[in-house]
Amino acid sequence: MSTTASKGAEKSHQDHLSRTPSGIEVPITVTPEMAGNIALGAPGQFPFTRSIFENGYRGRLWTIRQYSGFGTAESTNERYRFLLDRGQTGLSVALDLPTQCGYDPDDEMAMSEIGKVGVSLSTLAEAEILFDQIDLSKISTSFTINGTAAIIYAMYLAVADKKGVPRAQLTGTIQNDILKEYVARGTWIFPVRPSMRLIADSVLFANEQTPRFNPISIAGAHVRDAGSTAAEEMAYTLANGLAYVEEFKRRGGNIDHFAKRLSFFFYVHMDLFEEVAKFRAGRRMWAKMLSERYGVTDEKALQFRFGVVCGGSSLTAAQPMNNVVRVGIETMAAVMGGAQSIFTCAFDEAYQIPTETSAEIALRTQQIVAQESGVARTVDPLGGSYYVEWLTDRMEEMIGKIMDELDAYGGVVKAIEDGYLQAKVAERAKERKHATDSGARPVVGVNVGTRDKNESDRGEMFSQDPETVKQVLEKHKRTLARRDQAAVDKALAALGAAAATDTENVMPHLVDCCHAYATVGEMVATLKKEWGEFQEPIRF
Repeated sequence: MSTTASKGAEKSHQDHLSRTPSGIEVPITVTPEMAGNIALGAPGQFPFTRSIFENGYRGRLWTIRQYSGFGTAESTNERYRFLLDRGQTGLSVALDLPTQCGYDPDDEMAMSEIGKVGVSLSTLAEAEILFDQIDLSKISTSFTINGTAAIIYAMYLAVADKKGVPRAQLTGTIQNDILKEYVARGTWIFPVRPSMRLIADSVLFANEQTPRFNPISIAGAHVRDAGSTAAEEMAYTLANGLAYVEEFKRRGGNIDHFAKRLSFFFYVHMDLFEEVAKFRAGRRMWAKMLSERYGVTDEKALQFRFGVVCGGSSLTAAQPMNNVVRVGIETMAAVMGGAQSIFTCAFDEAYQIPTETSAEIALRTQQIVAQESGVARTVDPLGGSYYVEWLTDRMEEMIGKIMDELDAYGGVVKAIEDGYLQAKVAERAKERKHATDSGARPVVGVNVGTRDKNESDRGEMFSQDPETVKQVLEKHKRTLARRDQAAVDKALAALGAAAATDTENVMPHLVDCCHAYATVGEMVATLKKEWGEFQEPIRF
C-alpha cells in the first residue's frame, strides 16, 4: 500500500472511531459534567426518556414477531403455524408487490411478481385461507402495507367478522404510513392529499371499531434502509407523525383519543449506542411535542410506542452467517432502547426468502436475548451512563435541527410533493455507498475480512413452488366466478360515492366491499377514478 493510501485508510479508520454514523463527534471520554443533568425521572413518567412503562419488560415482554409471507395463502399459513408452534407471539404479514400496489393477480402488471416478496392477497377468500386455524382474538397481527393499507385492514376486519371474533378484541398494527412511501419505498398509489384523507378515515374508524388495534405505524424504517442516518430516520418519522396529527385534527379527531393508537416503526442498525440514544431521544421528543404544541395531558396519549426490525440493509449477502451476530447485536439495542415489538431478520434475507431453518434461528435470537441475557430484567439498563445520556442529548439536538429545516421548507407534505425530501434521502444513500466502497464505513465480509468470492456459506436455499402463479390465478378465477356480482357492483358504487365527497368515511364501504369479495384491484380502481394517481416529481 502506498504512503498516501495508507494515510487515507488511517484517516478513515480514525473518522469511523470518532464519529457516529449520524456524524456526531464523540469524545474519547464523556465526563459527568458533559453528561449534564441525568436526573431523568422514573420510567413510565413524562417525558418517558427511560420507558413508557414503569416496570419495563418485567410487566410484559415485547411482542416477538417474524416478518413472513410468500407465494400462496396456503404456504404462508403453514409458515405462520410453524412459527407460532415454536414460540412466536405475533404475526407480521409480508404481502407481494401486486397487493401492495393495488393490482389483482390477473392484471398484466402483476404477473412477474405474484407471491415473490410476500403473499398474494387479492380477496377475502385468500385472507380466510391465510388466517385459517389462527385465533385472531389471541394473536397480534402486523401488516407491512401502505398504499392499500385501508383495504387490507378492511379485509382483516371481514375475516374477523366471518370467524365471529369481536372487532374490539383484535390487536395488532397496520403500517399505513404513506408519507414515507413517497420518500423511500415507492408503493404509493394516490396523490398525497387524498392518501392523507384515506389514512385519516382508517384511523378515525379504528378508534371506534378496533380500540386495541393500532391503525397506523409511522415508519422511519424504510427511509433508514434507503440511506438515511439514525438521526434523519427519527426526524423524518416525527415530522410525518406531526403531519398525521394535523390531518386527524382537521378531520375533527380528538387528539387525546387518537394519539393513543399511534405507533411507530424503525430499523435497528449496528451502532448499538446510537440506536439506543435514538429511541430514548425520540420517546422524549414525541411526548414533549404533543404536550407543548397540542396541550395533550393524557399520559397514554403521550406515549411513544414503537416496533423495530433488526436487520434490513445492515445485512450482507457476503458471508451471510455474520448476519446472525449482527441481528443479535441489533436485538440487544432494540431491547435496551425499549421497543414494544421486535422482528428479527433471518441471516439469509439479504438474498432470499428465509428457509424454515434460518427463520427459526432468527426467532431463537429473540428468545435467547429475552430469556438468557438478563437485559430485560431492569428498565432502561443503560440509563445514567454518561455516554448514553450525553449521546441522547446530542441526538435530540440533531433530530430537532433536521425537523426545523423541514419546517422552514414548508412542512413534510410540501417537501414530498416537491421531491425535496426524496432528493435528500437519495444523496445520503449515495454517501453511504461511497463510504462502504472506499472502506470508510467498515463492513465485515464486504470490505474487511473478505475472502475468495467463489467461497460460499449460503447453505440451504429457499425454493418457491413453481406452481405458485398458476395456483393463485386459478383460485382468483374461482372466487370471481362464485361471488354475487350484483353485491360487488353495489358495494363498489357506494365506495365511489363516498370517495367523491370530502368528508364521508370510506372505511365502512371498504369493509362492505371485502365482504362482497370485491378484489383489491377493483377497490383501488374505484378510488383512482375519484382521486387520480400520484405523479412522482422530478428534481434536477
